[in-house]
Amino acid sequence: MLIEKKLTLAVVLAAVVESAGVLIWAGGASERLKDVEVRVAAQAAMSERLARVEVHLELAAAQLNRIEKKVEAK
Repeated sequence: MLIEKKLTLAVVLAAVVESAGVLIWAGGASERLKDVEVRVAAQAAMSERLARVEVHLELAAAQLNRIEKKVEAK
């Protein structure tokens, strides 16, 4: 009877420790996921800005080509 109580207590304690480990792991995974989501959101905003800069550079290059043509024509 005493062995059964010790064994039962050990099994319950092991299950509690294992459950605590799983919860800690899940909390850490959740935190890492939030960090990744924040980084992805920041990169999305950055890619939008980069696209705008590229368009401005293309327009500036076209304008420069027009100026060069006018200078060469004179």
